[in-house]
Amino acid sequence: MSRIGRKPIALPAGVNIELKDSGITVKGPKGTLSRELHKDMKIVIASDSLSVERPTDNKLHRSLHGTTRSVIANMVNGVTDGFTKTLELVGVGYRAALSGNKLTLNVGYSHPVEFIAETGIEFEVPSVTKIIIKGIDKELVGATAAKIRSVREPEPYKGKGIKYENEKILRKEGKTGKKK
Repeated sequence: MSRIGRKPIALPAGVNIELKDSGITVKGPKGTLSRELHKDMKIVIASDSLSVERPTDNKLHRSLHGTTRSVIANMVNGVTDGFTKTLELVGVGYRAALSGNKLTLNVGYSHPVEFIAETGIEFEVPSVTKIIIKGIDKELVGATAAKIRSVREPEPYKGKGIKYENEKILRKEGKTGKKK
């Protein structure tokens, strides 16, 4: 049995869960999330917890068991606490600016790159070299951070680019001046 799939999910106060025939809706203090789930997975709601059960031990059901539980746990965490990703800009002249819900990046191109926050995403710029992405949907926060990072990925020689907060950049040695 799946080690992750068999763990119950604790439901904090203020979180309501609605089961529909094809999915689940989680409502909490920060918002509402809905998701389609596989029709074979059985969700059992107790007074203050939720658990996921699988009907058989075939390969498909085993693979969906832990995944379904993790997805629901992330939804519960999102509507109670929310998720954040932090990006750092490394490079001379690299800066970020925020005006309303529009993020403007100057990262060495001849033009500024602009991102408009999708619904459910919020940008913060505490300093010109730091971007914080917040939201209740873990998947959307991660995808937005990856899209912003892909504008100028960190390069291995000088380490310039947009990187995650705790990301380690593997550095390469430059050319050596070999004489004949």
